Amino acid sequence: MSYTLKIFTAEEVTETAREQAAQRFRTALETSLGDASLVVPVYQAYLKLLQAHGDHPRPWPISPAEQLLADQWEEAEMAATQAAFGAERYMGDAHFELGV
Repeated sequence: MSYTLKIFTAEEVTETAREQAAQRFRTALETSLGDASLVVPVYQAYLKLLQAHGDHPRPWPISPAEQLLADQWEEAEMAATQAAFGAERYMGDAHFELGV
């Protein structure tokens, strides 16, 4: 299943820099999860957990398998965010949006 990735950055960031950040994000996310085909299902499962338990303090009252999935997504998202924005100080307020 494919997905779209949109990077939102400060206005002074060039389109080339934005595209490079998006590519770094995508590569790190897919590498962290193990394969591009895992991005959508893991993301959707994480969103369901977040929707069901987001207001509860951690740890969430979920099964070990669900906790593993939540941890995997959060670690992959952190790695992707650091890969995309870490070296680009002027992108400090940048964020991303995944579309499925």
